[in-house]
Amino acid sequence: MKKILIINVSRIGDTLLATPAIHAIANKYSNQNIDCLAHPNRYTVLKNIPFINKISSISKRSALFYGWLNLLYKKPYEIAFVYGYDLPLIKYALRVSNKVIAFKQSNEKINHKLYKAVTPPKFQEKHAVYLAMLLPLSLNIKLITPRISYFVSKQEREWAIKIKPTSKHLIGIQTTSFPTKSYRDWPIENFIELCEKISTQFPSTHFIIFGGKHTEERNRTNKLIHSLQKNASNYSGSLTLRETAALMEQIDLFIGVDTGPTHLMSSFNIPMIGLYHCFSPSWLIGPLEHPYAHSIDHPKSKENCTIETNMSDITVNSVFNKAHTILHQ
Repeated sequence: MKKILIINVSRIGDTLLATPAIHAIANKYSNQNIDCLAHPNRYTVLKNIPFINKISSISKRSALFYGWLNLLYKKPYEIAFVYGYDLPLIKYALRVSNKVIAFKQSNEKINHKLYKAVTPPKFQEKHAVYLAMLLPLSLNIKLITPRISYFVSKQEREWAIKIKPTSKHLIGIQTTSFPTKSYRDWPIENFIELCEKISTQFPSTHFIIFGGKHTEERNRTNKLIHSLQKNASNYSGSLTLRETAALMEQIDLFIGVDTGPTHLMSSFNIPMIGLYHCFSPSWLIGPLEHPYAHSIDHPKSKENCTIETNMSDITVNSVFNKAHTILHQ
């Protein structure tokens, strides 16, 4: 029985966007034989996924020290799929697996050692899910579903049900992307206006504010909380990744910019509105085959867009109209 290793050391979104590829690989081989290694701070997003046998963490630094004894004994894995271009991860995979599939590297000696050196597409040529599928496709492994996989545990769900506010309409808000992608952020003034319009139209609404610990993000969410006062609960920076997902599973609607928690949200069959910058439009990164996902893209075309293009060109009314329709259903 073949043991399969998948290495994907990346951000939250890229880790989740590779789960359809992992699902396809698991469908080809026995689910009990799929092991995954991911970033030390993000590997927990793969917990409880039924088609993954074992998860753990690795980094390009720690990979330098692992797997050397396997050069003297039988390698534990028959096949390894390695995402990204970090040479230490590729070399680790070569030490522990008989066959390694990865994107073509700049090092030709390494490419010669790979079982499959897959030519990557041009920059932003394919949706991220289909980009991740290029590795299994090299072995004729077909996609089952492009939906992201994430599973909340029973204990996490019970915790979230206990702490969630009681409200007819519970709306989750993700105001901010990560610091290096701040061009994706919708102005906080727009979020304030949007939430106020929703509260006026639907007085029983309560907002759950998600977010991280970065100073700029906390400053933005604090402005929103100050405006909404008792109509909002601020969980920005206070929840773990898995707690965030468990609480997301309990909301009625999610509105957020393009970032990791928005990808998390797309694993649930819950209405969501995603706001996408023209540099990374929804056709490259948005939810696929989600029954209740509504993507609002920046009005500029990708060809006329730069990272300086302001997200304020997405109007408050365009987002409110989507939210209004969803909440009236």
